[in-house]
Amino acid sequence: MGLDEDSLEYHRIDPPGKIEISTTKPTNTQRDLSLAYSPGVAAPCNEIAKTPEEAYTYTSKGNMVGVVSNGTAVLGLGDIGAQASKPVMEGKGVLFKRFADIDVFDIEIDEDDPTEFAESVARMEPTFGGINLEDIKAPECFEIESRLREEMDIPVFHDDQHGTAIISGAALLNAAEITGKSLDELQIVFSGAGAAATATAHFYRSLGVRADNVTMCDIDGIITEARVADGDPHTYVEAFASPTGGELADAMAGADVFVGLSVGGIVSEEMVRSMADDPIIFAMANPEPEIDYETAKNARDDTVIMATGRSDYPNQVNNVLGFPFIFRGALDVRATEINEEMKVAAAEALADLAKQDVPDAVVKAYGDQPLQFGPEYIIPKPLDSRVLFEVSGAVAGAAMESGVAREELDLDAYREELEARLGKSREMMRVVLNKAKSDPKRLVLAEGDDPKMIRAAYQLIEQSIAEPVLIGDKRSIWEQSAELGLDFEPEIVDPVSDELSPYADRLYELRQRKGVTRREAEGLVHNGNYLASVMVEMGDADAMLTGLTNHYPTALRPPLQIVGTDADSEYAAGVYMLTFKNRVVFVADATVNQAPDEHVLAEVARHTAELARQFNVNPSVAMLSYSDFGTVDNEGTYKPREAARLLREDSTVDFPVDGEMQADTAVVEELLTEDYPFAELDEPANVLVFPNLEAGNIAYKLLQRLGGAEAIGPMLVGMDKPVHVLQRGDEVKDIVNLAGVAVVDAQDD
Repeated sequence: MGLDEDSLEYHRIDPPGKIEISTTKPTNTQRDLSLAYSPGVAAPCNEIAKTPEEAYTYTSKGNMVGVVSNGTAVLGLGDIGAQASKPVMEGKGVLFKRFADIDVFDIEIDEDDPTEFAESVARMEPTFGGINLEDIKAPECFEIESRLREEMDIPVFHDDQHGTAIISGAALLNAAEITGKSLDELQIVFSGAGAAATATAHFYRSLGVRADNVTMCDIDGIITEARVADGDPHTYVEAFASPTGGELADAMAGADVFVGLSVGGIVSEEMVRSMADDPIIFAMANPEPEIDYETAKNARDDTVIMATGRSDYPNQVNNVLGFPFIFRGALDVRATEINEEMKVAAAEALADLAKQDVPDAVVKAYGDQPLQFGPEYIIPKPLDSRVLFEVSGAVAGAAMESGVAREELDLDAYREELEARLGKSREMMRVVLNKAKSDPKRLVLAEGDDPKMIRAAYQLIEQSIAEPVLIGDKRSIWEQSAELGLDFEPEIVDPVSDELSPYADRLYELRQRKGVTRREAEGLVHNGNYLASVMVEMGDADAMLTGLTNHYPTALRPPLQIVGTDADSEYAAGVYMLTFKNRVVFVADATVNQAPDEHVLAEVARHTAELARQFNVNPSVAMLSYSDFGTVDNEGTYKPREAARLLREDSTVDFPVDGEMQADTAVVEELLTEDYPFAELDEPANVLVFPNLEAGNIAYKLLQRLGGAEAIGPMLVGMDKPVHVLQRGDEVKDIVNLAGVAVVDAQDD
């Protein structure tokens, strides 16, 4: 099937469309329903009647945006009417929810008269926390937005105007920086005089562009003062009208920037060649740009910075980088409007984000193509989850500073709240990373010349999480740092050029009765895993990470031999933290002990409970089996049952523990409390200790892949000093997260 047929099938699959309403509170019992509706609902109604602002407390208003259109300028389809625009408006709602967790009602109003349309929208103010106007033709859209901003006390934002302006504005900031050009000197030519082009030209002025350096063109050529005086095309472009006329080609000669918001194929190679040195070309007509990417890039030999509206070329100007996050920030401070200061803050935040190291997940999502600040990467990608807390935080801050916010927020705390919206794992890791930042420790990275380790080291320093020490070839690390655009000077231990005799002496001392000769010890310390292990054992580093390029058992062997388990332990264990939407569980052991006995299981449970507390989770421990409290009696069920008994009889154990029990009994409150009221657990377990490695490893992978859990780990517990072993191929964020855990481990030592 072609794209059209695929899209039709996508939309008509039952249930038709793309959105539905779901409840956010329990509705399982009669009491639930009496609270949700009659008679209980009268209480919040009365509170809102007394104090209208309480609508934000008792209803979804504060997270609800109305996406409103009359269908007069829908995408590239033109005036197709309100009803036909509904699939687009539903899609807009999907984007709001997907990228910023904002709920939407799409409203299609069959009214072309701007006054009548505006009056209809204004009457809906009690329903919404903000209004997103969409696909309304110019010049009526300007009048509608202006009227609604005056009449309504909630943010009103016409995305067709301001979305493109803000995103391309971010691109302009970075393009000007790369080419070394000053914003107030840029000569800019616009092709198009519709809503997006007009708003973009005005917004560029807010960024520092001079109006008399802007030339606007439409299908009839350069827009002149005489044409505007005659009402052609409309008065909203008056600030950019030229005293003399001409064609688009005339305007582009000597220009620094071309901004296309018109139709495809109207710009030639000759026009590009006529522009100033290192031209900036934003050809944003869709689906065909004013000039295609390859043609523009090949038209001349100097640097051509090119952006389009297409996802198959670098630098896509995509409005989804703007409206979800702008509204998120505006809603969360209960802003009365989205003003110019907020829009500028959004553009600047996007521009700054493009200069940061790009997460591996984003790179993978875009075909593993290098994404590094430069001519081919001047704005972030839409799937970069960091846009949420960078842009929304900037917008909220600007709203407060400019006096349009009705709620004051602690921006640092707000950033963490926004991160939590991205998933429970972000919220949990923020607990540990904040602890790590309170007292950073020296962390040795055994595979320090791997580019992921170098990028992780940079982030650890930038975020003050740890003091990384990279083991590897100094020249290689410096060269890779430069190639990656990382401006930092990490501490490096080079196994080839640095003096390692003290470490060889210590390794020999520790392993001489394990078959290691002095000469072999000198060779082993040139292995990053052994060298890092000895550094930690001798106290030259507080913690270590390894395993990025090795099999788990191979990476674990050196630290087990050199660092060993702690004084109260005989066994290490691997723990995964699995996060669901509203729940966290710790799974052990998933990586180390194949056939543990009851004593090992008890030890693993104790260490995993200690780990849970590092994440501010009060442990509730279940020893798992395929039996519930003696329903089956054999060696397999005896071990978890006996492990639970050993822990309960240990006076130093200060957490609830029980078992053996089946997995569903451990995590379903009704099963646990109703069927087994004698159980030691008052609430579902959050620490799950499996009877053997096979069960633990299988379970965590099923929960991750089929249960939708996010997995953090494996986190190694039971070691004498903080050692953690990554999985091969882990991303930079995984390294940073595990580094945070290692630092907190070191703080507790």
